[in-house]
Amino acid sequence: MFGFAELRRKLARAMDLCGAWPVGSPWVRQAVEALPRHEFAPERLWQWDGQAYVPVDRSAEEDRWAGVVYGGPYDAAVTQVSAGAASSSLSCQAVVADMLDSLDVEPAHRVLELGTGTGWNAALLAYRTGPKLVAGVEVDPLLTDQARMRLAAAGADVLVETGDGAKGLPSGAPYDRVISTYAVDRVPWAWVAQTRPGGRIVTPWGRLGHVALTVAEDGGSATGWVQGLAQFMPAHGTTAETGFEDVRGTVPADDERGVERDLRPLHDDWHLRFALRVALPEVRISTAVDEDGVNAWLHDGVSSWAVLSALGDGRTVAHQGGLRRLADLLEKAWDEWLAMGSPELYDFGMTVEPERQFVWAWDAVTGPRRQS
Repeated sequence: MFGFAELRRKLARAMDLCGAWPVGSPWVRQAVEALPRHEFAPERLWQWDGQAYVPVDRSAEEDRWAGVVYGGPYDAAVTQVSAGAASSSLSCQAVVADMLDSLDVEPAHRVLELGTGTGWNAALLAYRTGPKLVAGVEVDPLLTDQARMRLAAAGADVLVETGDGAKGLPSGAPYDRVISTYAVDRVPWAWVAQTRPGGRIVTPWGRLGHVALTVAEDGGSATGWVQGLAQFMPAHGTTAETGFEDVRGTVPADDERGVERDLRPLHDDWHLRFALRVALPEVRISTAVDEDGVNAWLHDGVSSWAVLSALGDGRTVAHQGGLRRLADLLEKAWDEWLAMGSPELYDFGMTVEPERQFVWAWDAVTGPRRQS
């Protein structure tokens, strides 16, 4: 039998060193220690080799497989690949712990989990709530069956149903807590409607941060703060994003100009990146650093694109094409963020109503807001 004890201790120590164990929720560490990650991992995992995802089978390479399961605090283990893209994972331990802390779940709470996947997160929740109080929804029937088997083997009494997570699970409502393990751009109103007044909803938003929302006493809205970074996969069935090259095409740039500002914050500062996500929700930004400096690629998934290229002599040039000048919009939004005093991602919050949702800074009522 392969020895997992040392790998578990190593990951736990790494969590200690980076402060990833939530101080306010000591039960999370207790649950992780009681419910080992590897007991919820499938026999085949997937690892990126720089060009594609390649399988890592436990039967053939158990040491490598175990290393994928117990990577660093911020390393997820990919458990499913569809059309060449990762479509499900055993989420990185640090973010799982952070989101469970944000959920503020207590014993005897009724919890709805959207995107049950391997079942590990549901088992951790059941450790806290007690039996028969956690319900999970998983859109993939195969993953549903596998999660049920793993949960049963671990002694976790959790209901898992196959269904569309966006619709929640009305049969068990109202819930005290609702948590999504996949990213959404819009929080489904069904989640709010199925949560009791005063209840809490935690979900990754925009594939960049996660928010914790509290349902109003009249049930007519949910409001709360961004809690931290969380880069989660979108819901199963989400149309694959159009890539930069698809938008860029082969048509020459319509516009070329110099860029005066230092682009290093665009690569390094996640508070800036979050603010740009709020201001330009449809624009995808990627960056890379080479010997010449920071380079950036922007596109809106439809027709507009921009490339900001470092030239190596301290200069950067922007090439743009399409209906919109994305480099101009990027710099305008960047300047607006600076003029606001460079709010951190923790200064932002979200309000969800039946027909709209918006992101605000500092104060839900008086702060600047943008509909999202």
